[in-house]
Amino acid sequence: MGTPTTLRLAAAVLVTAALGGCAGLEEDDVGRVAGAFEDPAAAPADRCVLLAPATLQTLESDESAPCVDVIGQVPLPGGAVEAVAVFGGQAQVRLDGDTVFLTETPSGWRVTAAACEPRGGLPYDCQVEGP
Repeated sequence: MGTPTTLRLAAAVLVTAALGGCAGLEEDDVGRVAGAFEDPAAAPADRCVLLAPATLQTLESDESAPCVDVIGQVPLPGGAVEAVAVFGGQAQVRLDGDTVFLTETPSGWRVTAAACEPRGGLPYDCQVEGP
């Protein structure tokens, strides 16, 4: 049997490995949602379901039309997932042609902003975004 210090170290390594595994799964989920939202073959209704509630409400209010009628007009260049960063319940996914922001909801990961262009040190300029 190991010393108490060795046992604590082993426990810390196991916890770190377990959390790292969870983070990997979380990043996979986030990347899948962003990819599905940006998929050129995705039906408008499928894209709308992937929007966070506040983002969906803002889009429909700004456009004075249901999401399914307007989401097809938003340029979503998509592409392959290049990088995923998860920060607690928020995430950023960089694709070949876009940057997508997501939030974790009780229904899973949902898109809070898409069709985003970086602006140097300023916040991204996104065509689809919530409040």
